[in-house]
Amino acid sequence: MRIVTLSENTVSENSSPAVMLGGGLGEWGLSILVEADDYKILLDTGASISAVHNAELMGIDLSGVDKIVLSHGHFDHTGGLRDVLRKMKKKVEIIAHPDAWASKYVRIGKGPYVYGGIPFQRDELESLGASFNLTREPVWITENIVTSGEIPMTNEYEKIDPILYVKEKNEFRPDPLWDDQAIFVKDKKGLIIILGCAHRGIINTVNHAKKLTGVEKIHTIVGGTHLMGSSEDRLGFTVAELKASGIQCLGVSHCTGMAIAVKLAQAFGDKFFFNNAGTITEI
Repeated sequence: MRIVTLSENTVSENSSPAVMLGGGLGEWGLSILVEADDYKILLDTGASISAVHNAELMGIDLSGVDKIVLSHGHFDHTGGLRDVLRKMKKKVEIIAHPDAWASKYVRIGKGPYVYGGIPFQRDELESLGASFNLTREPVWITENIVTSGEIPMTNEYEKIDPILYVKEKNEFRPDPLWDDQAIFVKDKKGLIIILGCAHRGIINTVNHAKKLTGVEKIHTIVGGTHLMGSSEDRLGFTVAELKASGIQCLGVSHCTGMAIAVKLAQAFGDKFFFNNAGTITEI
């Protein structure tokens, strides 16, 4: 199994030489290519051109992608979708929650509501080959690979970011982020979890993964954890739960935040790595 991060906030020495030395791009967002069970699945497409650009540097032919999964409908995970589809030049199933197409906004403090949803019209993407499979349920891509579907929020310390809204009938209300999802891969070493943003909580996601797959041990987690700005209590609970799961590799990206990433590095030692653009994880 191979996990290749095509787009992330940063490019660093952890990245492949092709990206680090070849003019690789970092931008706010995420795109991760998952190769397992003879399938190639693209989780998200970054904010704009970085996923396609970095894929070309690494010699990755995006036309070989079998399916696309959208972790949620924010622009920084979907903004590269048009360029990806143009590169693929074929019809491809895109698995997403129906709410991925909701009218999503961000508001910081008393500032304006700023649109932050998918930056394209659906019919344009469909004209480029997108075939949307919009479902609230998990989708088993193979007997070992499954999308999470809706993730229940079952603990007290993980909350939806209060700056996120949806617009309905000219009214703004808090976004429950029901479209937030991840990819789970069953392996003899344990579960591999690939996160988009974990808006509904990394531990809620881990617990859902265990219940859905019947696998208790977590081997690897890669992707955005949405822990930036977390309280010490939340971070403490998170670290304790991850350690109890038996995790062997923790590669954080994007919405983790640098300060929290440093604390996770201290807590997990050599099991931790920064999952930058160009990072390749082989299991």
